Amino acid sequence: MQFLRQSWRHREELTDLRQDIYVRVYESAQRQIPQSAKPFVFAIARNLLIDRIRHARIIPIEGVADLESIEVPSEEPGPDRNAIARDELRRLKLALDRLPPRCRDAVILKRVEKLTRPEIALRMGISENTVKRHLTDAAHLLADMLYTGDVNPGSRS
Repeated sequence: MQFLRQSWRHREELTDLRQDIYVRVYESAQRQIPQSAKPFVFAIARNLLIDRIRHARIIPIEGVADLESIEVPSEEPGPDRNAIARDELRRLKLALDRLPPRCRDAVILKRVEKLTRPEIALRMGISENTVKRHLTDAAHLLADMLYTGDVNPGSRS
């Protein structure tokens, strides 16, 4: 009881807590007798107090008159994120459109259609090494265009 008095601020609940601890100890002891009773009882008491604190932090829905007053972050991106995403997609489309046709086809087959290099080679009628070269060239060109602002894909050194 001394531990409970020091650890719990609601004095009127101490006897109920003690009874709940007894119940948990009894139920656990029916399954298996603990090696050391004192640490076992204190562990149960600590866990029960933690459970009570967690439970006290939960706001019941019936207790909130206006559900709109609960500030729950939306899963939907805000208008700023939508605008940024649209701008990034527009820039990516422009960059893809500026790629050489074979590089663009290889990138679309790889990244959009999720094909493997052998599947791309078969579909495009070229060797796997050529697919690898197209993908590598496309990656360099896209990086140049998107991250350095170089919109002319032929200007790579």
